[in-house]
Amino acid sequence: MYAIRLGDDGAELRPLEPWHAEEFLAHLDRGREFINQYVPFGSRATDVTGAREVLQRYADWRAADTASLHGLWLDGKLVGGVLTLNFDAGNGTCEVGCWLEPAATGRGLVTRAMRVLIDWAVEQRGIHRVEWVAAAGNVPSLNTARRLGMTRDGVRREAHLHHGVRHDLEVWSVLAPEWRAHGSHRHSDR
Repeated sequence: MYAIRLGDDGAELRPLEPWHAEEFLAHLDRGREFINQYVPFGSRATDVTGAREVLQRYADWRAADTASLHGLWLDGKLVGGVLTLNFDAGNGTCEVGCWLEPAATGRGLVTRAMRVLIDWAVEQRGIHRVEWVAAAGNVPSLNTARRLGMTRDGVRREAHLHHGVRHDLEVWSVLAPEWRAHGSHRHSDR
């Protein structure tokens, strides 16, 4: 299908599909505690069947043009991914998100992959507003939004209940003209 090189370090962005269920489960098992600190992504994928169901749900959403899921591979090993949510081409809006296992952090993988994804959303799909929503305590995620040239729009106070704790959610965004003007998609800094 596609494999987009994200640099010279063996990082690639590829489709993440239902037939990757076993690899997806192994990846989640390596990073489950880290990944689920702030988001329950993949929490239902505790066996191959559950992993396949998560991936199939995203495949169905992709077919409906409401979301998409893309894996991050490093030296041939799935280590994380990026995604779109609430994708609404008619209104020109979407949300983007990410996750990584601990061994893959600090390499700029998400930033590089997200640049590809946002550039596609803006330039190919006509998205005008791309949002990033993260728990206020998720500093690495918020730092990625900053690196992408996003603006902090505000805080949804105690909007996210996770592990019995209410977290504030920060909302960040970048508009298509800002994305183009800053050339965010052309730079490869971490």
